[in-house]
Amino acid sequence: MLVVSIWHVDAFAEQPFTGNAAAVCLLDEARDDAWMQSVAAELNLSETAFVVPRGTSGHDLRWFTPTVEVDLCGHATLAAAHVLWEAGRLAQDATARFHTRSGLLTAAREGRCIELDFPALPPEPAQASPDLLRALGAAPERSLRSRQDALLVLSSEEAVRALRPDFAALRRVEARSVIVTALARAGSDFVSRTFAPKLGIDEDPVTGASHCALAPYWCGELGRESLLGYQCSARGGFVRVRSLGARVRLGGRAVTVIRGALEA
Repeated sequence: MLVVSIWHVDAFAEQPFTGNAAAVCLLDEARDDAWMQSVAAELNLSETAFVVPRGTSGHDLRWFTPTVEVDLCGHATLAAAHVLWEAGRLAQDATARFHTRSGLLTAAREGRCIELDFPALPPEPAQASPDLLRALGAAPERSLRSRQDALLVLSSEEAVRALRPDFAALRRVEARSVIVTALARAGSDFVSRTFAPKLGIDEDPVTGASHCALAPYWCGELGRESLLGYQCSARGGFVRVRSLGARVRLGGRAVTVIRGALEA
Protein backbone atom coordinates (compact mmCIF):
# COMPACT_ATOMS: atom_id res chain seq x y z
CA MET A 1 0.00 0.00 0.00
CA LEU A 2 1.30 3.43 -0.95
CA VAL A 3 1.21 6.11 1.75
CA VAL A 4 1.22 9.68 0.41
CA SER A 5 1.56 12.89 2.42
CA ILE A 6 -1.52 14.99 1.79
CA TRP A 7 -2.33 18.52 2.86
CA HIS A 8 -5.57 20.48 2.77
CA VAL A 9 -4.77 24.18 2.30
CA ASP A 10 -6.95 27.26 1.99
CA ALA A 11 -5.31 29.50 -0.60
CA PHE A 12 -5.86 33.21 -1.18
CA ALA A 13 -7.12 33.10 2.38
CA GLU A 14 -6.54 35.32 5.40
CA GLN A 15 -7.88 32.65 7.79
CA PRO A 16 -9.14 29.05 7.67
CA PHE A 17 -12.40 28.27 5.85
CA THR A 18 -12.04 31.20 3.46
CA GLY A 19 -10.36 31.51 0.07
CA ASN A 20 -10.16 28.42 -2.12
CA ALA A 21 -9.41 24.96 -0.74
CA ALA A 22 -6.85 22.77 -2.49
CA ALA A 23 -5.40 19.39 -1.71
CA VAL A 24 -1.66 18.93 -2.19
CA CYS A 25 -0.20 15.43 -2.62
CA LEU A 26 3.58 15.18 -2.19
CA LEU A 27 4.75 12.26 -4.32
CA ASP A 28 8.19 10.68 -4.50
CA GLU A 29 7.60 9.68 -8.11
CA ALA A 30 4.98 10.22 -10.80
CA ARG A 31 1.74 8.22 -10.70
CA ASP A 32 -0.55 7.40 -13.60
CA ASP A 33 -3.30 9.74 -14.72
CA ALA A 34 -6.18 7.46 -13.71
CA TRP A 35 -4.88 7.23 -10.13
CA MET A 36 -4.50 11.00 -9.81
CA GLN A 37 -7.97 11.58 -11.23
CA SER A 38 -9.42 9.05 -8.76
CA VAL A 39 -7.70 10.79 -5.85
CA ALA A 40 -9.03 14.19 -6.99
CA ALA A 41 -12.54 12.77 -7.31
CA GLU A 42 -12.29 11.22 -3.84
CA LEU A 43 -11.10 14.46 -2.23
CA ASN A 44 -13.72 16.44 -4.18
CA LEU A 45 -12.06 19.84 -3.86
CA SER A 46 -11.97 22.30 -6.75
CA GLU A 47 -8.37 21.21 -7.46
CA THR A 48 -5.90 18.66 -6.19
CA ALA A 49 -2.23 19.36 -6.89
CA PHE A 50 0.28 16.52 -7.41
CA VAL A 51 3.90 17.51 -6.76
CA VAL A 52 6.87 15.37 -7.83
CA PRO A 53 10.56 16.33 -7.35
CA ARG A 54 12.55 17.02 -10.54
CA GLY A 55 16.13 16.89 -9.29
CA THR A 56 17.73 20.30 -8.88
CA SER A 57 15.39 22.03 -11.36
CA GLY A 58 12.33 22.15 -9.10
CA HIS A 59 9.15 20.07 -9.14
CA ASP A 60 6.67 18.74 -11.64
CA LEU A 61 3.16 19.96 -10.87
CA ARG A 62 -0.20 18.80 -12.20
CA TRP A 63 -3.73 19.84 -11.22
CA PHE A 64 -6.96 17.83 -11.32
CA THR A 65 -10.53 18.89 -10.59
CA PRO A 66 -12.90 16.10 -9.48
CA THR A 67 -13.59 15.38 -13.17
CA VAL A 68 -10.70 16.59 -15.41
CA GLU A 69 -7.06 17.67 -15.52
CA VAL A 70 -6.55 21.41 -16.08
CA ASP A 71 -3.71 23.31 -17.75
CA LEU A 72 -3.40 26.15 -15.23
CA CYS A 73 -4.44 26.65 -11.62
CA GLY A 74 -3.39 29.53 -9.40
CA HIS A 75 -4.71 28.65 -5.97
CA ALA A 76 -3.42 25.06 -6.03
CA THR A 77 0.01 26.33 -7.14
CA LEU A 78 0.05 28.77 -4.24
CA ALA A 79 -0.99 25.90 -1.94
CA ALA A 80 1.74 23.63 -3.35
CA ALA A 81 4.46 26.20 -2.70
CA HIS A 82 3.10 26.80 0.82
CA VAL A 83 3.27 23.06 1.54
CA LEU A 84 6.83 22.66 0.21
CA TRP A 85 8.01 25.35 2.62
CA GLU A 86 5.96 24.08 5.58
CA ALA A 87 7.01 20.46 5.03
CA GLY A 88 10.68 21.42 4.86
CA ARG A 89 10.97 20.20 1.26
CA LEU A 90 12.17 23.66 0.23
CA ALA A 91 14.30 26.22 2.09
CA GLN A 92 12.28 29.09 3.53
CA ASP A 93 14.05 31.67 1.35
CA ALA A 94 14.06 29.53 -1.82
CA THR A 95 11.86 30.15 -4.84
CA ALA A 96 9.53 27.28 -5.75
CA ARG A 97 9.91 26.27 -9.42
CA PHE A 98 7.11 24.24 -10.99
CA HIS A 99 7.22 22.54 -14.39
CA THR A 100 3.65 22.40 -15.70
CA ARG A 101 1.49 22.16 -18.81
CA SER A 102 1.65 25.97 -18.87
CA GLY A 103 5.43 26.13 -18.73
CA LEU A 104 7.64 27.09 -15.82
CA LEU A 105 5.76 28.77 -12.96
CA THR A 106 7.43 30.17 -9.87
CA ALA A 107 6.36 31.13 -6.37
CA ALA A 108 8.31 33.31 -3.94
CA ARG A 109 7.70 34.55 -0.43
CA GLU A 110 6.91 38.26 -0.17
CA GLY A 111 6.56 38.96 3.54
CA ARG A 112 3.47 37.07 4.71
CA CYS A 113 2.28 36.60 1.14
CA ILE A 114 3.24 34.26 -1.67
CA GLU A 115 3.68 35.78 -5.13
CA LEU A 116 3.15 33.63 -8.21
CA ASP A 117 4.68 34.36 -11.61
CA PHE A 118 2.13 33.27 -14.23
CA PRO A 119 1.47 33.83 -17.93
CA ALA A 120 -0.76 36.77 -18.80
CA LEU A 121 -3.97 35.86 -20.64
CA PRO A 122 -5.18 39.27 -21.88
CA PRO A 123 -8.81 39.15 -23.03
CA GLU A 124 -9.96 40.45 -26.40
CA PRO A 125 -13.41 41.83 -27.31
CA ALA A 126 -15.74 39.02 -28.36
CA GLN A 127 -19.50 38.84 -28.65
CA ALA A 128 -21.16 36.74 -25.97
CA SER A 129 -23.59 34.14 -27.29
CA PRO A 130 -27.30 34.46 -26.49
CA ASP A 131 -27.10 31.07 -24.75
CA LEU A 132 -24.37 32.37 -22.44
CA LEU A 133 -26.32 35.51 -21.55
CA ARG A 134 -29.50 33.52 -20.87
CA ALA A 135 -27.60 31.04 -18.68
CA LEU A 136 -25.93 33.84 -16.77
CA GLY A 137 -29.06 35.97 -16.48
CA ALA A 138 -27.23 39.24 -17.03
CA ALA A 139 -26.56 41.83 -19.72
CA PRO A 140 -22.86 42.82 -19.64
CA GLU A 141 -21.48 46.25 -20.46
CA ARG A 142 -18.54 44.57 -22.23
CA SER A 143 -17.94 41.06 -23.49
CA LEU A 144 -14.45 39.63 -23.98
CA ARG A 145 -12.74 36.30 -24.36
CA SER A 146 -9.43 35.02 -23.00
CA ARG A 147 -8.18 31.83 -24.62
CA GLN A 148 -10.91 29.37 -23.54
CA ASP A 149 -12.73 31.61 -21.06
CA ALA A 150 -15.47 34.20 -21.43
CA LEU A 151 -15.03 37.45 -19.49
CA LEU A 152 -18.06 39.70 -18.97
CA VAL A 153 -17.86 43.16 -17.42
CA LEU A 154 -21.00 44.10 -15.50
CA SER A 155 -22.27 47.51 -14.45
CA SER A 156 -21.59 47.23 -10.73
CA GLU A 157 -20.34 45.10 -7.86
CA GLU A 158 -23.96 44.60 -6.82
CA ALA A 159 -24.74 43.07 -10.22
CA VAL A 160 -21.83 40.64 -9.88
CA ARG A 161 -22.87 39.58 -6.38
CA ALA A 162 -26.53 39.17 -7.37
CA LEU A 163 -25.91 36.65 -10.18
CA ARG A 164 -27.64 33.28 -9.87
CA PRO A 165 -26.64 31.41 -13.04
CA ASP A 166 -28.40 28.41 -14.52
CA PHE A 167 -25.49 25.98 -14.18
CA ALA A 168 -27.06 23.24 -16.28
CA ALA A 169 -27.44 25.72 -19.14
CA LEU A 170 -23.99 27.20 -18.51
CA ARG A 171 -22.47 23.72 -18.85
CA ARG A 172 -23.63 23.68 -22.49
CA VAL A 173 -22.01 27.02 -23.35
CA GLU A 174 -18.81 27.00 -25.44
CA ALA A 175 -16.47 28.31 -22.75
CA ARG A 176 -14.25 26.48 -20.29
CA SER A 177 -15.23 28.99 -17.61
CA VAL A 178 -17.15 32.24 -17.36
CA ILE A 179 -15.61 35.16 -15.47
CA VAL A 180 -17.79 38.10 -14.43
CA THR A 181 -16.28 41.29 -13.05
CA ALA A 182 -16.93 44.92 -12.16
CA LEU A 183 -15.30 47.83 -10.39
CA ALA A 184 -15.45 47.46 -6.60
CA ARG A 185 -17.34 49.76 -4.26
CA ALA A 186 -14.66 49.71 -1.57
CA GLY A 187 -11.99 47.46 -0.08
CA SER A 188 -10.49 46.43 -3.43
CA ASP A 189 -10.12 47.78 -6.96
CA PHE A 190 -12.32 45.23 -8.72
CA VAL A 191 -14.49 42.23 -7.89
CA SER A 192 -15.10 39.01 -9.81
CA ARG A 193 -16.75 35.60 -9.77
CA THR A 194 -15.84 32.52 -11.83
CA PHE A 195 -18.21 29.78 -12.94
CA ALA A 196 -16.79 26.54 -14.39
CA PRO A 197 -19.46 23.81 -14.52
CA LYS A 198 -17.71 22.22 -17.52
CA LEU A 199 -14.82 21.43 -15.16
CA GLY A 200 -17.10 20.06 -12.46
CA ILE A 201 -17.01 23.32 -10.46
CA ASP A 202 -20.22 25.36 -10.56
CA GLU A 203 -18.57 28.33 -8.84
CA ASP A 204 -14.88 28.43 -8.00
CA PRO A 205 -14.29 30.31 -4.72
CA VAL A 206 -11.06 32.16 -5.66
CA THR A 207 -9.46 31.57 -9.05
CA GLY A 208 -5.85 32.44 -9.77
CA ALA A 209 -6.13 31.55 -13.46
CA SER A 210 -9.02 34.01 -13.92
CA HIS A 211 -6.77 36.77 -12.61
CA CYS A 212 -4.34 36.07 -15.46
CA ALA A 213 -7.03 37.72 -17.60
CA LEU A 214 -8.43 40.12 -15.00
CA ALA A 215 -4.99 41.61 -14.23
CA PRO A 216 -4.18 42.85 -17.76
CA TYR A 217 -7.79 43.95 -18.31
CA TRP A 218 -8.22 46.06 -15.17
CA CYS A 219 -4.63 47.33 -15.04
CA GLY A 220 -5.14 48.53 -18.61
CA GLU A 221 -8.53 50.07 -17.85
CA LEU A 222 -7.34 51.84 -14.69
CA GLY A 223 -3.85 52.74 -15.93
CA ARG A 224 -2.07 51.08 -13.01
CA GLU A 225 0.48 48.27 -12.79
CA SER A 226 -0.73 46.87 -9.45
CA LEU A 227 -4.27 46.33 -8.18
CA LEU A 228 -6.19 44.40 -5.54
CA GLY A 229 -8.96 42.06 -6.64
CA TYR A 230 -11.63 40.45 -4.50
CA GLN A 231 -13.43 37.32 -5.67
CA CYS A 232 -16.82 37.68 -4.04
CA SER A 233 -17.89 34.04 -3.81
CA ALA A 234 -19.43 32.67 -0.62
CA ARG A 235 -15.94 31.98 0.78
CA GLY A 236 -14.28 35.00 -0.81
CA GLY A 237 -10.64 35.93 -1.15
CA PHE A 238 -8.23 38.70 -2.13
CA VAL A 239 -5.74 38.43 -4.99
CA ARG A 240 -3.04 41.07 -5.46
CA VAL A 241 -2.20 41.44 -9.14
CA ARG A 242 0.59 43.03 -11.13
CA SER A 243 0.45 43.21 -14.92
CA LEU A 244 3.90 42.90 -16.49
CA GLY A 245 3.35 42.47 -20.20
CA ALA A 246 3.52 38.77 -21.05
CA ARG A 247 3.46 37.82 -17.36
CA VAL A 248 1.35 38.57 -14.32
CA ARG A 249 2.15 38.35 -10.63
CA LEU A 250 -0.57 37.02 -8.33
CA GLY A 251 -0.18 37.44 -4.59
CA GLY A 252 -2.02 35.95 -1.64
CA ARG A 253 -1.75 34.04 1.60
CA ALA A 254 -2.29 30.37 2.43
CA VAL A 255 -3.44 28.56 5.57
CA THR A 256 -2.97 24.87 6.35
CA VAL A 257 -6.21 23.27 7.53
CA ILE A 258 -5.44 19.53 7.57
CA ARG A 259 -2.27 17.40 7.36
CA GLY A 260 -2.55 13.68 6.87
CA ALA A 261 -1.69 10.57 4.89
CA LEU A 262 -3.45 9.05 1.92
CA GLU A 263 -3.31 5.25 1.86
CA ALA A 264 -4.05 4.08 -1.66
